[in-house]
Amino acid sequence: MLSLVHSIRERYLFALDQIASAARKSGRDADQVRLVVVTKSQPLEAVRAAVEAGARIFGENYAEEGVMKIQSLAAQTGVEWHMIGHVQSRKARLVAEHFALLHSLDSLKLAQRLDRFAAESSRTLPVLLEFNVGGEETKSGWDASDESKWDALLPELAPLFDLQNLRICGLMTMPPLGNTPEDSRRFFRRTRLLRERLATQLPGADWRELSMGTSADYAVAVEEGATLVRVGTAIVGERNYELEK
Repeated sequence: MLSLVHSIRERYLFALDQIASAARKSGRDADQVRLVVVTKSQPLEAVRAAVEAGARIFGENYAEEGVMKIQSLAAQTGVEWHMIGHVQSRKARLVAEHFALLHSLDSLKLAQRLDRFAAESSRTLPVLLEFNVGGEETKSGWDASDESKWDALLPELAPLFDLQNLRICGLMTMPPLGNTPEDSRRFFRRTRLLRERLATQLPGADWRELSMGTSADYAVAVEEGATLVRVGTAIVGERNYELEK
């Protein structure tokens, strides 16, 4: 356990250094960026080691797995859990009841279910709107790959603001897989520009958050304005695929 904590701490601190360097390069304060340690398909032992190593924000892709970890580590103070993966409608209640932030709100239908379950739990769920800026058919989110059609998104997004138990906080994206981190830059930039457009045309929300970047490209994401980066394997190691079965 001690060796695991040590190795995770080294990689966690390295990621923080990379974030700080990227922030300085773009004239930003490193405190504007939060590091989400992705523990999808990681055993509880690895999550406990990450907590001991200093991590405080964790991201999960699967609602049931995430809730199991939240409940198993309930005694840990100061730990925050984010849902970062696609949410099936039938798992909406779990997300609304247990997570501090949803990164991946991708439809009005899901939003309405989350709003209802959040209301039943007497809480407000902060959410980020997921946009597909690469135009990939396999990716979730509102299609924002064509900048000339951004204004056409507004009627689809407007009903979200009528949901009293959701709080829109910004945007999330997952760019197409590239060969180098630089391949992601134009997609991160497109997402930042989309946020600026939406903040002007839909001023009723707090658009401060940009969830962009993973182990492969998080430094570039910070340079392009990310406030949340989702880093898994670069900190906690390869996923345990057995846990996904």
